[in-house]
Amino acid sequence: MAGPTRDHLDWPFFDASHRAYAERVDVFAASGAIASIDHHDVDKACRSLVRALGDAGLLTAAVGPIGADEKPIDSRLVCLARETLAWHDGLADFAFAMQGLGTGAIGLAGAPDLRAAVLPKARSGEWLAAFALSEKDAGSDVGAMACAARVDGDHYVLDGEKTWISNGGIADVYTVFARTGEAPGTRGISAFVVFADDPGFSITERIDIIAPHPLATIRFDNTRIPASRRLGAPGEGFKVAMRTLDIFRASVAAAANGFARRALDEALTHAKTRKMFGGALADLQLTQGALGDMATGIDAAAMLTYRAAWRRDVQKLPTTREAAMAKMTATETAQSVIDRAVQMFGGRGVRSGEMVEKLYREIRALRIYEGATEVQKLIIARELLAAK
Repeated sequence: MAGPTRDHLDWPFFDASHRAYAERVDVFAASGAIASIDHHDVDKACRSLVRALGDAGLLTAAVGPIGADEKPIDSRLVCLARETLAWHDGLADFAFAMQGLGTGAIGLAGAPDLRAAVLPKARSGEWLAAFALSEKDAGSDVGAMACAARVDGDHYVLDGEKTWISNGGIADVYTVFARTGEAPGTRGISAFVVFADDPGFSITERIDIIAPHPLATIRFDNTRIPASRRLGAPGEGFKVAMRTLDIFRASVAAAANGFARRALDEALTHAKTRKMFGGALADLQLTQGALGDMATGIDAAAMLTYRAAWRRDVQKLPTTREAAMAKMTATETAQSVIDRAVQMFGGRGVRSGEMVEKLYREIRALRIYEGATEVQKLIIARELLAAK
């Protein structure tokens, strides 16, 4: 298959710059840069994918801004990249997304010297980035965070653990959130930059999941870092984290849409070529009904996704509710679409290595990370109640 359909690029959410960038991502995917990478070594594959994305100049859309003269991140570009990369390869999407998420807070709240030191290397793919927020007992409930940082002269000393950290174990730079105690709950959290070679930083566990991605538990034991590596003011770490997630949450929906579009394309090809009862699988009304549901669900999810990104980019308005709606709808829809594709493939659908089987494993995590579906419902309801 050559690539995903581009009908939605005609929607009014996009302009010529978005269509041009989408074409660049298509060219990158068609170049063999993804297909040539050995996915059996996940760590090596991620490094290679990030470097290839950097060499192609595509990471500029996800990482930035470095200086005051640069434009802020355009969420629609990030979404378009993730949708296309996810259609081709889940690990390529992951590699692109983590460069943005891992450095987003640095671009938003880092000092000029820190931005200049980190962001160019992240853009080029020389450095890999990670976003360290979650803990064993503090996932959706960030206020329960236990990892702490105390002031010691002109330094901070970090102690504690973070887990489920994407790129954990292979990242060069980590955005870390720790309790600094200015106030109870989320108001007493600050954000910091930690480098992989900082004394006292270690990897305590590598975590294997059903769709192989680099994940780890990381630990800080008297990890001493300069105060200049704090992002924003003391106690504003939660705000920095939420601003970062607001930029990238809609892009999780876009990745889900990419997975769903690939599943639909696989299902269409299979339905038209699979012989059954003297005709093709596509001739059956049940099959046609399923395909109609799949296509409609994908377009509805895409509308919500790009509405959220457009609202942030163009209207400059908060997108907490809109991004939550997009993330919830797109991931749940993609799960349904992919499940139907697997069912349509029959026994082939659960054979290891089959594309729809890979998609089935890829989509499951998206319904959990960056806020599980249940949390998105709470966010939507909270925003509705606050508006009344």
